[in-house]
Order: sequence, then C-alpha cells, then structure tokens
Amino acid sequence: MAKSSADDEELRRACEAAIEGTKQKIVMSIRVAKGRGMWGKSGKLGRNMAKPRVLALSTKAKGQRTKAFLRVLKYSTGGVLEPAKLYKLKHLSKVEVITNDPSGCTFTLGFDNLRGKSVAPPQWTMRNIDDRNRLLLCILNICKDVLGRLPKVVGIDVVEMALWAKENTPTVTTQRNQQDGPVAATVTESDLKVTVERELVSQAEEEDMEALLGTYVMGIGEAEAFSERLKRELLALEAANVHAILESEPMVDEVLQGLEAATNCVDDMDEWLGIFNVKLRHMREDIESIETRNNKLEMQSVNNKSLIEELDRLLERLRVPSEYAACLTGGSFDEARMLQNVEACEWLTGALRGLEVPNLDPIYANMRAVREKRAELEKLKTTFVRRASEFLRNYFASLVDFMISDKSYFSQRGQLKRPDHADLRYKCRTYARLLQHLKSLDKKCLGTLRKAYCSSLNLLLRREAREFANELRASTKASRNPSVWLEGSSGSGHSGHSDTSPVSDAYAKMLTIFIPLLVDESSFFAHFMCFEVPTLVPPGNVPNGNRSDDDTNDDDLGIMDIDENDSKADKNSADLATLNEALQELLNGIQEDFYAVVDWAYKIDPLRCISMHGITERYLSGQKADAAGFVRLLLGDLESRISMQFGRFVDEACHQIERNERNVRQMGVLSYIPRFATLATRMEQYIQGQSRDLVDQAYTKFVSIMFVTLEKIAQTDPKYADIFLLENYAAFQNSLYDLANVVPTLAKFYHQASEAYEQACTRHISMIIYYQFERLFQFARKIEDLMYTITPEEKFFAVLVQFLIYHMLRSSAIPFQLGLSKMDLRKMLKSSLSGVDKSIAAMYKKLQKNLTSEELLPSLWDKCKKEFLDKYDSFAQLVAKVYPNETIPSVAEMRDLLASM
Repeated sequence: MAKSSADDEELRRACEAAIEGTKQKIVMSIRVAKGRGMWGKSGKLGRNMAKPRVLALSTKAKGQRTKAFLRVLKYSTGGVLEPAKLYKLKHLSKVEVITNDPSGCTFTLGFDNLRGKSVAPPQWTMRNIDDRNRLLLCILNICKDVLGRLPKVVGIDVVEMALWAKENTPTVTTQRNQQDGPVAATVTESDLKVTVERELVSQAEEEDMEALLGTYVMGIGEAEAFSERLKRELLALEAANVHAILESEPMVDEVLQGLEAATNCVDDMDEWLGIFNVKLRHMREDIESIETRNNKLEMQSVNNKSLIEELDRLLERLRVPSEYAACLTGGSFDEARMLQNVEACEWLTGALRGLEVPNLDPIYANMRAVREKRAELEKLKTTFVRRASEFLRNYFASLVDFMISDKSYFSQRGQLKRPDHADLRYKCRTYARLLQHLKSLDKKCLGTLRKAYCSSLNLLLRREAREFANELRASTKASRNPSVWLEGSSGSGHSGHSDTSPVSDAYAKMLTIFIPLLVDESSFFAHFMCFEVPTLVPPGNVPNGNRSDDDTNDDDLGIMDIDENDSKADKNSADLATLNEALQELLNGIQEDFYAVVDWAYKIDPLRCISMHGITERYLSGQKADAAGFVRLLLGDLESRISMQFGRFVDEACHQIERNERNVRQMGVLSYIPRFATLATRMEQYIQGQSRDLVDQAYTKFVSIMFVTLEKIAQTDPKYADIFLLENYAAFQNSLYDLANVVPTLAKFYHQASEAYEQACTRHISMIIYYQFERLFQFARKIEDLMYTITPEEKFFAVLVQFLIYHMLRSSAIPFQLGLSKMDLRKMLKSSLSGVDKSIAAMYKKLQKNLTSEELLPSLWDKCKKEFLDKYDSFAQLVAKVYPNETIPSVAEMRDLLASM
C-alpha cells in the first residue's frame, strides 16, 4: 500500500510555512480533493471537477484554553501552499460520509455557523479508506480533548472505526522543548491522545458485546429449536399467572362485600342530603323574598327623601323675596337706593338663568309651576327695564339741561373756559352697574338709552364748542395779512408782514382742548353704554401728549371695574359699527365750530393753513383706537378743509401770476419772481410736522405756472425773448439759492431754471456773434454743407465728390461757381476781419444795450468771448483743411485781442 500523505513530513513543513506568524501548531496535514458535485448512478463526479487541496488540523494555546482549527490550503501558481479557508472546530456539528460514493472516501463537514448560507458545503475525497479514517479519528479526538464534546457522525459504523483504530495505531513524531533544546521523541498515538476505542466503548462493554455476539452466532444454526423454547417458556408464564389468580378468589369476595356495605351507606347519605337540600332551598327562597322587600322599602325611603330635598330646592328657586319684588316693581332709583336696585337686578338675573335648561334639569322645564314662575319673572323683568329706562332717559336730559342753564360752565367774554365733564361723568357712573344689568336683562333697551344720552350730550358739546370758538376768535389779536402775494401791479408793499402766529396758536388750542375731550367722551360713552370694545386711552394719557396739568383723576375712564367678574370681550365688528353710528349722533354738528375757526384763520393769513395742516396731522396720527372713529373723521375733515382753503389760496396766486401775461410789453425781471422767493421763505417758516407735502405741491404748481407764463410773455417779443428769459431765470436762481439748498422740490426747479438760463444765454450770444461776423461764419457754413451734406443716393460717390471738391477749391486758376474759391475767401476775410477790434467792441455794446440787469453783463461777456473763440477755432481748422496755403489770423491772436479789450 502506498505511503499516506499524513506521514509526509515535507507536506507538514510546507503547511507550517504557509501559516507562519499565526502561532498555530500543525497536528495533522493530508492531501484531499475538493468537490461540490453529487455522485450519480454511474459512480462518477458530476459537473464540478475535483480540485487538489490540503487539510491541516492546527491548535493554538491561549492561556488555560486551547483552540482548534481546520485549515484549507491550496496550491498557488508556483506550486506553493497558501491559506484558502479557516474553520473553527468549535462550530463543527456533523461529520457525514457520502453514501452515494461507492468507495466511501468522500465526506462533508457541517459547521453550525454556516447553515444560513445558500452554498452547499464542499465535499472532501480521500485517496483511500485509511486516509479518511485517520483524518476523521484525529478530528474526533481533538473535539473530545479540546472542546469536550463530539460532533454527530453520520454514514459510518462507529464499531468499524474502533476496530480499525485498534489495528492501525500509527506512531507520530512530536517536538518537545526541554532545557537543552528540542529533542525528537517517538511515541504511539495512544500515548498522546485518548484512542477512539477508549472513548467510544469501555473494556467491560466490549466483553459483554463479544459474549452477546458469541451467543448470537451460536444460535444461528438452531433457530427452530430456539423458537420452540420461547413458546414453551411463554406458555409456562401464562399458566403461572392463571394459577395465581385462582388462589386469590376468597380475598376478592371479601373485598366485594366491603364494597357493597359501603355502597349502602353512601345511598343512605345521599337520601339524607337530598332532604336537607330541599329544606335549605326553601329557606333560601324565603330569605331572598324578605331581602327583596327590605331593599324596595329602603330604596323607596331614599327616593322619597331625595324627592323632598329636590322639591325644597326647586321651591327655593321659585320663591321671589318680597324685598326684591317690591324694589323691582315700585322702588326708587335715587342714588341712595342704587345698592338695593343692583342687588335686586343681580337676583333677578340669577333667577332667570337658574330657570334655563342648561342650569335646570330638562325634566323640570315643562312643569306648570316652573312655567308660571318663569312668566312671573319675565313680567318683573319687563316692568323693571321699562321703569329704569324711563328714569335714565329723564335723568340724562335733566342733567344736561341743568348744565346748559348755568352759564358758568361755558366760555364768556374775556374768559376762555375749558369744558369740565368730571361731575357729569361722576353722576353717570353711579348708574353704570345698573346699565350693565339692564344689558344682561334686555339688550334692546340700550338702543333708546344710547339715543337719549347722545341727543342730550350733543347739545352740551355743541354749546361748549360754539362758545369756546367764539371767545377764542374774539380774544385773538392778529392783523390781517393780504391774500394778494404775486400780483404784478401791487408794487412792493408786501415786503413787511405782521405776525399771525396767534391765529395758528388759537387753532392749536382749540384742538388741544376739544380733541382729548371728544376722545374721552367717546371712550366714556363706549364703556358706559356697555359696548364691547377695548379701552381707548389709558387714564390720564392723551395721544398727542398735550394734556394739561389741571386734568384730574375725575376723568378716569377705566369703568371696566363695574363688574370685575366680567372679562373683557373681544372687539365685535357688528358692535363696533353700532358704536360708530352712536358716536356720529353724539358728536355730529360740532365740526362746524372747527370749520369756523379754520375759515377765520384763513381770512387773516392764508399761509397759516400750512401750520394748521401740520397740527391737524399730528393729532390725526395719534388717533389709532377704533372707538375714536368719529374723532378721526373729524380730524380728517379738518385736514381736507385746510387743504381746500390752502388750495384756494394757491389757485388765486396762480391767477395773479397768469395776469402778468395780459399786461403790456414786459421788460426786465418780472415782479412775481422775487415775490415768490419771499412767499417761499414765509411758507418754510410755517411748516410743521407732515405739512411738507402740502407745501411741495404748492411749490410745484407755483413754479410751473411761473415758467409757463414767462415763456408766453417772452414769445410776445421774439427780438428780446432771450434777454428777457435769461434775466428772469437768473433772478429766479439768485432769489432761491439759499432755499434750494435745503428744499429738494425747489432744488429741482432751481436746476430747471439753470438749464433754461444756459439755453437762453447760448441763443442770445450766438445771435450777437452772427450779427457782427455773419459773412465769416456763413462762408464756413457753406463749406461744411458742401463737404458733409450728402443725400443717401450719393453715398456711393461720397469719397469721389469730396476729392473733386478738395481739388477744385485748391485750384486758383479756375473760379468755382459756388463762390468758395480762394479769391472769395480772401475777399471775405478782408471784409470781416479788417476791423475786427471794432467789430468786437460793437458786439460788446450790443450785448450791453438791451440788458437791464447790469450784474449779468460780466458773465455774459465771458460766455460771448468763449463762444466766439470756439467758433473761430472751428473756422480756422476748416480753412487749414480746405485752403492749406492760405493764411488767416490765428486763434491765439484772436484770444489775445479779446483779452486786451
């Protein structure tokens, strides 16, 4: 037999080299063939070809424990072994020999940590049975020694393996490390490991097995005799059993008698128990009947008691106290009796709510007594609401009539009286809680009360405003300023104006006194008459911050403490609309007295509309609360009225400007130019707050009309139009220079006037230059027209035409029919530049002749010289280009000549 690869030392060394560095020790190494195919009927491998591999068993010591591994090594391209797979033997669960392999050399190893994988485990094929048994025995021994357990063995006879192990116990060589170095020692495998025989079958078991096998072998040839023997023994056993039964019959009879006596006793006991059960059942039924009657009586007693208590409570609800009934039907509403009235209202409100379904059991709602009592309470409510409403209407009217009849409440001649409603509000506040209860009892009654309060208080407010406005106008001393500012024929009498600041101060005082008063009255009315709106202004505070120091806490409008248990309701849009309608009725008509003050201030000084507009805007921006809706409307109407009056003043001033157009021929600076500067300066002094837009709009309208009128007047005399325009635009700039630096709107018109001034200067200077040097610049214009004016049809011949013209002009022998020959140039230069100093002096005199504003002459003469030099420079360049051989006075000579004059 060939030598096994398990004994190949060279293979072992190759395996150790392959796993060098892992600190593992090779126990056994053997060559195998790896395959995954199944053995078919033909006994040949299927589709997968076998691959040569080497299986190596290794161990690794780690402290007190030892780990065992199964390594799979494969051959690389150079024939060197290298690790391919590593299995831990602690996961080995099954060793199965493939039964389809006739040789029995193929097996698989099952690992429990690889069960989830879909790939079938590899099949290992050995060269012969001896190699297979040697490898499997080594695996089982290691599992027993190291792991303390054996895997499941399938497809191989354990006895056969034990016999094989007994017959084939090989010797292996191991290495021991001693103090003097490694020494080779030869021992048997039984010395190193526990043999499979000792592990699987003990010596005693082996002897018993051999005896059994020997007995079995001895009876193989005597089967019939052995069968007869077994039959005889069976019959003997059955006969012995029957005999034992027959011998025990007396004992059985005795037992049966005892059982019969016991049965009789049991029957007697059952009969007695039946009798007792019947008696007990009757007793139980009697007891249940008694308990039922007792429970019913007890329940009836409890129900009767509860019913009596409930009826007592219901009667208490339905009872009307005599003192409350008397107060509700015929009590007095004097201030001393208000506490009793309020208590009666609170009781009535609670009683009505107590008879409503949410607070009363629905079962009681349709009882006759409840219905009758509800009707009685409704009658009490109607009577009380009617009496209280009538009293309050009369009370409001009498309170206001008393104040109106007393003249000390109003402004008188020589004495302005601030309206004081502290006493009025104090007296009204006495009935505030009553109004709260009236609202909860019947909301409809508040409509008539509100109308009565509004109509009464409206008379008082209008009387106070009228008396205050009349005395305010009478006590204000201010001279009337003329409303004609820009009239051309009014002379210069408007340079001085009287101080009209008392007018705007009077208007501001009117607003300071009455706007907070109206806001307070609106807020007091909203809360006093139970409108569900938030508080307008905190006590003692006014939106514009101008409340005087003599206001006292009597004006405190925080009356929401009328019922501290009522929380502030959210603003209701319908309730707010009703409030605004009531405020319209409360304050309607008072605006006429404000309009009268505005119209009076306008007649004294229309410009005071600017400061009044700013004052009104400041108050208007401070009114943000919804309950002051009418006050905002009043301020808005005042602002519109002031804007209308100021617009009327602006329109009249514009008509004054336009009347200059219909006058006789105008010369020099128009009168409304400097007067507008004075007007603008005065308007800027009156600006307050948000009145800038109003003034800017007036500026825009004024200046637009001024410029349009200026252009129209200039067109009446075209000969002097440019002089007229430049003088007036210059005057406009000079008069508004300071204001244009601080007012953006005037700065825009300042720049517009500056542009118009420059255009008029350019036109006038060009006219003077062409008047003195007409032939010179007309000759230059002809040359330019001939050189650069070409129709679109001649574009193709443009270069040719310029070339021909150039050479025709250079030719001195041939005169040119257009009058542009050199001879014509010399004649023109002689006539135009022979007395150029006189021509320039004449140009200066002409510029000075029609100019009324002497201060403009130096700047105009400088512009004229610069314009003449620019034109002459262009002419010199043109002559040098067309007549290169001709000599004319140079530009520098002309500049020196102009500088010397």
